[in-house]
Amino acid sequence: MSKLFFLVFFFCYFYFALAQKADLKALKTINQTDLPKWDKAMKNLSFTAYPIAPASVSGILFHGYFKKDKVLIRNGYKSTIALVLAMGISTGTKYLFQRMRPAIKYPNDIVARDHSSTYSFPSGHTTAAFATATALTLTYNKWYVAVPAYTYASFIGYSRMRLGMHYPTDVLGGIIAGIGSGLLTWKLDHILKRK
Repeated sequence: MSKLFFLVFFFCYFYFALAQKADLKALKTINQTDLPKWDKAMKNLSFTAYPIAPASVSGILFHGYFKKDKVLIRNGYKSTIALVLAMGISTGTKYLFQRMRPAIKYPNDIVARDHSSTYSFPSGHTTAAFATATALTLTYNKWYVAVPAYTYASFIGYSRMRLGMHYPTDVLGGIIAGIGSGLLTWKLDHILKRK
């Protein structure tokens, strides 16, 4: 049993060590060159994630009440639940893993173009953006809603790496948390409606 434990530990240690090197290398490629106007645009875009997420899910709810559409109203509530769930998962995971921000851990390799006080994994901005994009897509089920929503969310994820705040795996974690929360909320609602 101890040999098996040692083999699993050995495999995990080297896997994560190699993954960390690839993560840092990819981030350096995204983060290194100075592009002041682009960096300012990315900082401004990044700032929009937290106000736009609740505004979008509230917009779904208000749209439903305005049209007196019970399905749309229910989708507004589901969107709110999905966003709260996503942010809860993101915040809880940050404190569980306590991963240092790349610009703090590697100050000679990564340029910090923004500041943040919490941990790195997963990206909260990316989580919020992808939870919102998923809620909008599941609510309206139109390509002309989904494409801009996911494009915006992808740029939010990119901006967090460009600003030196997150590794690519942090952004991937945010994507999974955001999309997963939306899909889970819709699935649970579907199960509850059948009962």
